[in-house]
Amino acid sequence: MSWLEPFVDTDCCDIVTIGRRSGSPHEIEIWFGVDADTLYLISGNGPRADWYRNALADPRVSVRIGQQRRRGLARPVLDVDEREHVGDLMGAKYSWDGDASIGLTRRKWCYEVPVLAIGSWVAEG
Repeated sequence: MSWLEPFVDTDCCDIVTIGRRSGSPHEIEIWFGVDADTLYLISGNGPRADWYRNALADPRVSVRIGQQRRRGLARPVLDVDEREHVGDLMGAKYSWDGDASIGLTRRKWCYEVPVLAIGSWVAEG
């Protein structure tokens, strides 16, 4: 059983990335999806979101869900089938119609904007 399994229905997690310029940790709260031992994050603000760019520059990230904290490695989801799977997974979990103020429709969020996958987990103290 994956450490993520008990959190499949949890709304948010916290992710810490290392600033690509500052080298300092940056923490955000974000929606997530789980499939087996992989955690997925959708970048609704597109490829320019700081957390997304930070994780691309340094894939070592920290994730906290509830009282559990793990370190993992992030990678962009580039495979079309995996990206579609993430959209289906997140669309089923979150009932959200998008954000017109930034031009983000539900369909675009589910199937078009960038996604990170995080895996290769190590427990933190």
